[in-house]
Amino acid sequence: MVINLKHITLRKLQSLQQPSGLFLAAKRGTGYDKAWLRDNIYEAMGMEHAGNIEAVRKAFAAMFHIFLKHEAKIDWAIAHKPSASWQYIHARYCPVTYNEFNEEWGNKQNDAVGLFLFKVGDLYKKGIMVIRDSNDLRILQKLVHYLQSIEYWKDADNGIWEENEEVHASSIGACVAGLKAVSNIVDVPKAIITNGEKALNGLLPRESATKAVDLALLSLIYPLNVVNEKQKLQILANVEALLVRERGLIRYPGDRYYHNGLEAEWCFGFPWLATIYKDTDAQKSAFYLQKTLEVMTKEKDIPELYYGGSAVCNGNTPLGWAHAMLLCALA
Repeated sequence: MVINLKHITLRKLQSLQQPSGLFLAAKRGTGYDKAWLRDNIYEAMGMEHAGNIEAVRKAFAAMFHIFLKHEAKIDWAIAHKPSASWQYIHARYCPVTYNEFNEEWGNKQNDAVGLFLFKVGDLYKKGIMVIRDSNDLRILQKLVHYLQSIEYWKDADNGIWEENEEVHASSIGACVAGLKAVSNIVDVPKAIITNGEKALNGLLPRESATKAVDLALLSLIYPLNVVNEKQKLQILANVEALLVRERGLIRYPGDRYYHNGLEAEWCFGFPWLATIYKDTDAQKSAFYLQKTLEVMTKEKDIPELYYGGSAVCNGNTPLGWAHAMLLCALA
């Protein structure tokens, strides 16, 4: 059953990777047929855990291509420090042309840059080379300078959920983990890591000034591994006590996205928790894995979310990020 589930889940994820190498967030026609940097990194992680390293390399080559295409924008941000959201590195791109989508969006997402650095460094440590040449190395160095320029440790961004600008623990943590991960590849000033660690520890276990608990905090445990054991246990206790619902996890109390009187229940929270507990609590991991299976559609798709307290999912299915998290849990 597990082998068959892996095969089905992998096939769903593979269907979202385009000839360019970029993954769609969800199938075409959903509005999610765009390439988010963050989603692509998680989707590539799913491929990595399934053993499809060629797909991983293809995805990272495409993401490096994005940064190279928009290198002049990165140079400007390093030299001037952005003051408007459009001056920041963009969060999502056309999977064919690598162009930005220009409509108003929560495009200040510092965590996506940090996560990219983290995963490049993580793959390098594992002997999986996604850095192809000196151009890619130059981009890595410039992304470090970019995070220094925007002073990520105190920069209010839109965060993982692309909403109100705040200083987010999940964004700071991603940048800290990313800078540490590439510090043996390119030059990373120690002060910008120290500044980030201090800011992160000052925020935790909160996500931000307005959010005491948030699903995004799970990223600090997996894949980033940037919190200590006490912080990890506090995050998990808060998340499981306040966010777990019947068909997923709410993102945070009071979330208005797809709100129907109750907060929407995000399916990928279940395989995320299953992955986190995989090596430390087999019983809990199995519980959340079973919950994942229960929220699949009859086509074995994992939707983005279910309307709160209902068996009705939204149209963003299959969600690539969710299928990737399931592959991580099953690995």
